[in-house]
Amino acid sequence: MAYNLLKGKKGLITGALNEQSIAWKIAETVCAEGAQIVLTNTPVSIRFGEVGQLAEKTGSIVIPADATSVEDLENLVDKTMEHFGGPFDFVLHAVGMSPNLRKGRPYDDLNYDFYQKTLDISALSFHKLLQTLYKKDALREWGSVVALSYIAADRAMPGYNDMADAKAVLQSITRNFGLLYARKRHVRINTVSQSPTRTTAGSGIAGMEEMIGYTERFSPLGNASAEDCARYVTTLFSDLTRKVTMQNLYSDGGFSAVLPHPDL
Repeated sequence: MAYNLLKGKKGLITGALNEQSIAWKIAETVCAEGAQIVLTNTPVSIRFGEVGQLAEKTGSIVIPADATSVEDLENLVDKTMEHFGGPFDFVLHAVGMSPNLRKGRPYDDLNYDFYQKTLDISALSFHKLLQTLYKKDALREWGSVVALSYIAADRAMPGYNDMADAKAVLQSITRNFGLLYARKRHVRINTVSQSPTRTTAGSGIAGMEEMIGYTERFSPLGNASAEDCARYVTTLFSDLTRKVTMQNLYSDGGFSAVLPHPDL
C-alpha cells in the first residue's frame, strides 16, 4: 500500500544493480510513493547489470558515474539538477565493495592497496558525494541523505573484514557532514544499518548464510528484508522525519538491542 509520502519529491539513487539490490527495492518503493528519481552506477555495472530495466520500470534516467571520481560526481550532480530543473530532495548512497573480500584475503592478511580501495569505494565516496552536493547547493532545504551501513561498524563481526572499517568511517562522515549540512540547509544525513541480506555484494562475505541464520534466530522480529529496509528509508526521505539527523538507525528486527543468549 502506498501513502504518497514522497509526492512531488525528486531524488538520486546510487548503487542499484539488479533485483537483489537493496537500492533497487528502495528505488521501486520511493517511486511508488510518488517520487521521481535519477539512477546512477558505474559504467561497467550499468553495462552488465539490469539498471536499464529499473529505469524503464520507474520512468527514470540513468547517469553513469564512478563514485570515487569527483569529476564524475560533479557531472552526475550537474546533470541530475538539469534533469530536475534545479535542486532535488533526497539521495541514497548504496555503494560498497571490498577487493580483499572478493579475493578471500582475511583481516590479518590484508592487501593494503585493496584496503585503500575498500575505503575509497565504500566510505570516501560518500564524503565526495556529500561535498559535491554541498558545494553545488544541490539539495533543497529539509532534504535528506541516507547511506546503507551495517552493525559490523559498531561490533566485531567475523567475516565482514575491512568492510567493517569502511562502514565505521561512513558513519563518522554522516555525523560530521550532518552537522554542516543541517546548519546550512536543514539537510539531514543518516545511515541505516540493515539486517544481513542476500544481495550480489553480500554473497562475497565469508559465512554469509551462517550470519543470516544467526541474526534471524536472535532478532525478536526476525531479519528485516530488503523491502523492509526500502520502506524504512522511504520514511527518512519523507517530511515525517525532518528532525532526524546524524544517526545510525537500525532496520534489523531488534537484533542490535538483544544480547544473544542460549535460552533465546
